[in-house]
Amino acid sequence: MFNLSIPLMQQGVVMKGVSRTPGSSRTGKRRSYGRLRLVTLLLAFSLIIAAPILNFRYHIDFIQGWYQSVSIGNLWFVSPLEGLETILTSKGIYGPLLVGMLLPVVLASLLGRVFCSWICPISLLSELLERVIRLVRRRRYRAAGNPLPRQILWFVLVGELLLAMILGAPIFVFLSPPGLVGREIMLLVMFGTLALEGIVVILVLIMHLVSKRFFCRYLCPLGALLALLGQRRQLKVEVDHEECVQCGRCKLACPMGLDPARQEGGSAYCWNCGDCLDSCQVDALHFSWGQK
Repeated sequence: MFNLSIPLMQQGVVMKGVSRTPGSSRTGKRRSYGRLRLVTLLLAFSLIIAAPILNFRYHIDFIQGWYQSVSIGNLWFVSPLEGLETILTSKGIYGPLLVGMLLPVVLASLLGRVFCSWICPISLLSELLERVIRLVRRRRYRAAGNPLPRQILWFVLVGELLLAMILGAPIFVFLSPPGLVGREIMLLVMFGTLALEGIVVILVLIMHLVSKRFFCRYLCPLGALLALLGQRRQLKVEVDHEECVQCGRCKLACPMGLDPARQEGGSAYCWNCGDCLDSCQVDALHFSWGQK
């Protein structure tokens, strides 16, 4: 009798006696967090494009600002890092500023760095750049491990806050790559030109060519603060060790260079993007709500 299990396993169809098509779940429905995330990123990006057009072309101010500080109607949302910098440098507490920071802080505390993976314009530009690379190379652009210690992220956060206090100016307010994208779009709409600071965004994308999500992994103080707030988040990626076959696909798929099969999906560095779940062929990974 011929042994058919080996070729089937090589095709990713049968593993541990479970017959499944690649990327499908136990219900037979194919998951695609990547597609859903791309749609969400595009919608979020359309918001910072629509705001200056509505403000300056049609004099509609229902939506104002970008993701450092954005208002929708009477609701005002402020980036936690920019808000914290403002408090430290001004040495004063402004009530509305704390209220504006509240929702982003609660969101990060419950869901972790979802702003980074599902909303941030830098994440969208990186996703689009990856697709261009895939077309040129005709293969998927994968993360190449961790060329630097992950703990650098925390030193960047502390250093950035110390520098802001020493200089007496909120540095990240002026040089935040997500904020710069919004400001460049505003300048383009208002004056038909771009500012020199926009080169920071180009440098971030060049870093991405050197190592996937290099800036997001090691150099983004906002991402570090959101990761710190989300250390005990409710939403986490967990692994079912009975189903896991240690194929390594989830590690290759992770933009942050994590290994979800070794429970790193529950670490502070995970940003709950769902790429590892999409890559798992045996449905061993899943999102879990609540502490275990």
